[in-house]
Amino acid sequence: MTLEFKRSSRGRTPLGEPNPIDVHVGNRIRLRRTLLGLSQEKLAALLGLTFQQVQKYERGMNRVGASRLWDIGKVLEVPINFFFEDMDKTVASQSPRMFSAPENASLYLAEDQEELDVDPMNRQETIELVKAYYKIPNRKAAKHIFDLVVTMSKTTYNNGEEK
Repeated sequence: MTLEFKRSSRGRTPLGEPNPIDVHVGNRIRLRRTLLGLSQEKLAALLGLTFQQVQKYERGMNRVGASRLWDIGKVLEVPINFFFEDMDKTVASQSPRMFSAPENASLYLAEDQEELDVDPMNRQETIELVKAYYKIPNRKAAKHIFDLVVTMSKTTYNNGEEK
């Protein structure tokens, strides 16, 4: 049995909206850029682009090609998989191939049904904490704070008492 796929509309949804996966990738680009304290203009300059192009990537209006995503990952100092982490399964199920697949293709295009945790990297609290950490002028003290937080995260507490 062969499957006949419909032609893709350049990765957009059937209604012509940006693909949710492209929007997710754009949100992750914006998150990392913000965590590093970079403006869209600065990121654009580092990539050899205009800030409008970065803006379009971050909104998911323009798709990010593989080689461009590689460059963005290098400039933002994250591996490529960072841009796809913590993707909700409903977003992941809206890939362009799913929009162009025939009705009976769901048997052949099984998606991972595992529930994904809510990404703490998207929380305002996390962003503020990271920004505050990098503003600590004494880097030795910052390292001690980092070590303290890591140690505390490995310790279980119950009603204020260590277990």
